[in-house]
Amino acid sequence: MVGLKPPEVPPTAAVKFVSAGTAACIADLCTFPLDTAKVRLQIQGEVRIPRSTGTVEYRGVLGTLSTMVRTEGPRSLYSGLVAGLQRQMSFASIRIGLYDSVKQLYTPKGAESTGLAARVLAGCTTGAVAVTCAQPTDVVKVRFQANGALPDGARRYSSTVDAYRTIAREEGVRGLWRGTLPNIARNAIVNCGELVTYDLIKDALLRAQLMTDNVPCHFVAAFGAGFCATVVASPVDVVKTRYMNAGPGQYRNALSCLLALLMQDGLAGFYKGFVPSFLRLGSWNVVMFISYEQLQRAVVLVRPAQS
Repeated sequence: MVGLKPPEVPPTAAVKFVSAGTAACIADLCTFPLDTAKVRLQIQGEVRIPRSTGTVEYRGVLGTLSTMVRTEGPRSLYSGLVAGLQRQMSFASIRIGLYDSVKQLYTPKGAESTGLAARVLAGCTTGAVAVTCAQPTDVVKVRFQANGALPDGARRYSSTVDAYRTIAREEGVRGLWRGTLPNIARNAIVNCGELVTYDLIKDALLRAQLMTDNVPCHFVAAFGAGFCATVVASPVDVVKTRYMNAGPGQYRNALSCLLALLMQDGLAGFYKGFVPSFLRLGSWNVVMFISYEQLQRAVVLVRPAQS
């Protein structure tokens, strides 16, 4: 079985919007433990005020996952899932679901195909708009994932709703948009790394007639997109995670967070958690893009039957 065939009538923007959010939630459900492990590895050894000299708690992806299960229980692997799903429904719907529509806006009229510049601009645009809308859900997700690493008495939030309330009360509404600029930078890069790379690889495979427009083609394109996105976005992702998780006064801004990381860990610090980042982003892309393509086709096939 290679999945549903491409429909003769292309899906509408609304179908793509809903399919993207749903597919991203499916991908999050499958890969969320890897994302949690990535966050724990990225904040490990973080400079804090006051500075502490704790020992290294997590070693590698499997070591991090097993340590979390042993010390916090299996549920800790999905800490922050509710905020994660909220994020994907508001975030992926925009950055992925609207990508094709925005790409057409940047494509000159009469052009036979969409150029690389139009694809990159579309990826940057939808990524930036999505971050602006969904930033509070990302802040809460990161805080919740990092929250489990603290002792029971030191944990800051008891639930997702409590996290929203506590951040807004203690840090103001601006606290919910903490790290927006590094997150815009990260997601512009990730969006281009994911969507543009997926677009280009898929087009190349189809033009060369190496594959047909179906699941195997989507798998290869999504895997390549996940690797490229991880390589280019990891430095910004580490800074974003640390800055979002920081308490009030720990860093003046995202730049001071970047410099603190550079002084403490050197250039290697920007690739902390690279393996779980790639495992997570690569597998997330595979699940998301395959689900996205199949959901679009399923909706288009069902709609004529209902009309």
